Amino acid sequence: MARPARKQLAQLLDDTEPAGSYSAELLAPAHSLRIEVADLGPVPLPLRAPQARKLISVARPAMFGRGEETLSDSTVRDTWEITPDQLTLGGTDWSSILGEALDELRQKLGLPPAMSLRAEPHSLLVYGKGQFFLPHQDSEKDDAMLGTLVVSLPSAHTGGELVIHHGGDRRTHHASRTELSLVAFYADCRHEVTPVRSGYRVTLTFNLLAHGPPSTNGSGPVADLTRCLTEHFTTPATSQYESRPLDPPNRLVYLLDHDYTQRGLCWDRLKGPDRNRAALLRAAAEQAGCEAVLALADVQETWGAYPVGDAAWDDDHWYDEEDEEGEPDEDGGGTDADGDYELSELIDDDITLTWLTRPDGTQGDVISLHVPEYEVSATTPNAHLEPYEASYEGYMGNYGNTLDRWYHRGAVVLWPQQRDRAFAARAEARPRHALDELRALIEADDTTRAGAAAKSLAPFWRTAVAGDTETQADLLESALAVAAGLDSAATAAMLLAPFRLETLAPCHADGLAAAAHRHGDTWAQSLIAAWFGPERPGKTDWTCTLPELCRALRAAGAASAARALLDGAWSLVRADLHDGVELPRAEIRRPRLRKLGSPLTWLFQAVDDALRQIIQRTLRECGDNVLECLMPALRSPDAQRTAGFGVIARDCAERLAAIVARTPRDPDDWSITWSGCGCDLCDVLGAFLTSRSRRIHEWPLAKAGRRHVHTRIDTAALPVRHETRRQGRPYTLVLTKTSELFTREQDIQSTAQSDLTWLKSAWRTS
Repeated sequence: MARPARKQLAQLLDDTEPAGSYSAELLAPAHSLRIEVADLGPVPLPLRAPQARKLISVARPAMFGRGEETLSDSTVRDTWEITPDQLTLGGTDWSSILGEALDELRQKLGLPPAMSLRAEPHSLLVYGKGQFFLPHQDSEKDDAMLGTLVVSLPSAHTGGELVIHHGGDRRTHHASRTELSLVAFYADCRHEVTPVRSGYRVTLTFNLLAHGPPSTNGSGPVADLTRCLTEHFTTPATSQYESRPLDPPNRLVYLLDHDYTQRGLCWDRLKGPDRNRAALLRAAAEQAGCEAVLALADVQETWGAYPVGDAAWDDDHWYDEEDEEGEPDEDGGGTDADGDYELSELIDDDITLTWLTRPDGTQGDVISLHVPEYEVSATTPNAHLEPYEASYEGYMGNYGNTLDRWYHRGAVVLWPQQRDRAFAARAEARPRHALDELRALIEADDTTRAGAAAKSLAPFWRTAVAGDTETQADLLESALAVAAGLDSAATAAMLLAPFRLETLAPCHADGLAAAAHRHGDTWAQSLIAAWFGPERPGKTDWTCTLPELCRALRAAGAASAARALLDGAWSLVRADLHDGVELPRAEIRRPRLRKLGSPLTWLFQAVDDALRQIIQRTLRECGDNVLECLMPALRSPDAQRTAGFGVIARDCAERLAAIVARTPRDPDDWSITWSGCGCDLCDVLGAFLTSRSRRIHEWPLAKAGRRHVHTRIDTAALPVRHETRRQGRPYTLVLTKTSELFTREQDIQSTAQSDLTWLKSAWRTS
């Protein structure tokens, strides 16, 4: 079988890889550099211990970055830092020597001649005995930042090696005692400084900034790459998870070797071999009629693996089941360290694009787009790169040892410029831009094209909208405007179906009303019913918008849509209410019912008279536990101004009065009303519970029976203590009715009396 075009493309780019490395080192004469530090004066080289201690006297503990934060933690980074404003760097030959060194380092890093590097001072660092910096990755502090330059000053010390990791490789750089040591490396390389064992390690660090025109014409097999792109986008895809052929892919995602930040992702600042490969792909894309943009990708791989030295799993492997009942594994299960493991086979992988640049390369968008394996090409496999995180999971009984690895990689994303296919590819990555294009077509009165383009979104639209979590409200506003302009009611419903109900806000009322007017009340009711479907909201907090939203819908002439929303909202509140009042355990039931007080208030403020009466009737049919929802609602600041709450207040007053009027339990009445599941055990338990005089029941019972009785007592929150007397066979279950039977009823009546007194005062109920 012929290799897929995407794999041929990866091989072609491998053949064109230029010489280059992720790090490079040079030596320079120490006398060429003159350093002055504020308040200290010149720093003589080679550096001696007394001078190092003077540097520490004007330094501060070094900080480090983690995400958007700047932190200080000596367990992560233990060193002293002198900032650039305290430093003056010079020397008669320093500028020329640094310039020549940067040009040579550029060549060693595989960067093109048209690019120039500039070293921007960042800090002077002093490491004393025992000080270190754990493995980390430098943040890109400038849009033009490509990497880091470390200039080690000559000094007598041991330890303090600079260790750089990339692509599974590891390089250790030692400082010179007599010369300047210059080490340059890309910013995505993880690196560390090992603990200093003796003396002082002193370094100057610089941000490496890249400048130069973008490379537009790479030399190499552009014609062959063009052929691969054409073949990729015209050949039905084959997936390892699908037996039938699929449609031709809409995109190709070529993974680059290096990691980039959003700020640093730019065609003219790509690193090492990435630069030449991307240039070749752009040239081929132009000839193949494709658009090319840059992206950031998150990659996860799950491998079968086992620690080095252990035998791999085979058919002869066995284990003693008793081991599972014994002590935990010495390694404690999963780990965050990659460690030394032998990889066996790739079990699963997942690639998600998280950032996509605009075609002009000036801006980008946060996205979350899963990429299937048949759209991915890579010259360098993930396994040959350094993961930023790894986790090993030992044998779990139903699957073998696994090693999860996570990577950040840059990517070139390509798609055909044919109108329909380009629209679909862009839309899946950026739903907002797809809606903008559809609105433009509708405003140009080209509804036929708009309808066809919108219909093409159906295969992936739900996933695309779900991935665009940061702009859901704006996205819904645009989707409503497009839906109102489409001729097809089915396509309009498809566009709106993926949105979550809690996204709907008063600002969307006009758009929803316009769509309802275009496609009819029945269409709007069906759409809203779908929003209340299986993926309905898990919470009812969003109902706070209902009063204003429904008023706006009625004002826009969409009363039917408002009623559909209220019917759906009441169905959610009613279901939660019925579930809540049936809960026997008060410590669980009360907070749940109390939370429903506010949604119930918002509903009453939004409903019409007909639905209000339905809600009032339903509440009257609930048991007395519903008071735990209604009383907090009646105490809310808006309750007195909410139509229909007067009826609720009177109903609550009647309930409370009936509770207060109950005859207290006789002091010798120990009966408990309860019904079980109908089994023999529950019949025996029920006879004991309903007895007025029996307080204790001793019951020889096997383990399974005891467990069943325990469960029934605890589930119903009965005031019965259950203990097991472990003597004889079977053991004896001892059940004892507690005085909580009396205090619980007394507390209920006391609370009812307090609530009734407040109701009569606040609501003037009699």
